[in-house]
Amino acid sequence: MSRQDRADAVDRVMAEQLLPEAAVQALGRWWRENEVTYADGTPGAHTVRYTPARWTEITPWPSGLAPTSDDGDTWVSRAQVARIVADALKREDFREALVAAYVWGKGKRGTPAGSGPTTLQNILADKNLDRALADAVTALTEKDPQKAYSALHQKVTGLGPSFFTKFLYFAGQALPSLPGGQPLILDRVLSLRMRSLAVAVGRETGLDPDGSIAAWVWADWNWSPHRYSVYLSFMHKAARQLADTDTWPSRATPDLLECALFNATWPMTGCGEERPATGKRRTVLVP
Repeated sequence: MSRQDRADAVDRVMAEQLLPEAAVQALGRWWRENEVTYADGTPGAHTVRYTPARWTEITPWPSGLAPTSDDGDTWVSRAQVARIVADALKREDFREALVAAYVWGKGKRGTPAGSGPTTLQNILADKNLDRALADAVTALTEKDPQKAYSALHQKVTGLGPSFFTKFLYFAGQALPSLPGGQPLILDRVLSLRMRSLAVAVGRETGLDPDGSIAAWVWADWNWSPHRYSVYLSFMHKAARQLADTDTWPSRATPDLLECALFNATWPMTGCGEERPATGKRRTVLVP
């Protein structure tokens, strides 16, 4: 059996088993601690702290964010960003929508005035950006999130999946109807969560006893459109799995699960998901 065949087999088992009981219980604890905050069953109240003055060189700057003349910290929620993006998309101002999603995604990691703002400036200067963003929104509207992901994957220098899936997520919140379903954020933390599940399945089935397949397909970045599709399918099914339990709200949207997986204390120790990435990034397409 080839490495890809083993990866596909692990994906199939994960799609059948979904979240193990330990994860269900951990997510239930997270919900009990956060039920008041997310009472509507969505992560709209999920806020991120940022410093507007760190982004003074960024244009277009969304009016829905605090002015860049403010040098103190402020907060912005998912719901606020969703409204900013919705307004920007009505005007087909895809750059403004991207800026809002990017600043929310960076938060305080955009400080000091270096990596966050500088990287975003370089992204905004890329000649392929406007076409890629427009193609992605069209794909979301007419096709599915995987096609939208493909429209952005490796198309704009500096704009990787951890951030362009945030753009896709908020665009999906803004668009009235999506034939292929709602896109979700996939970043390094969420990939590590998926890796821990894949490691456990690989050990139990003997398909991946040393976890090398899980580390290959759920790497730290640069996931392929196929991998994003696998992720979305798993997350939407897992959200339905949780809704059938008495530990999770039946009204919850799949992005509440994404928010919880990012923030909850993860029970599956020993799977390598908490180890920081080491070494240089490799340009490798994750299947």
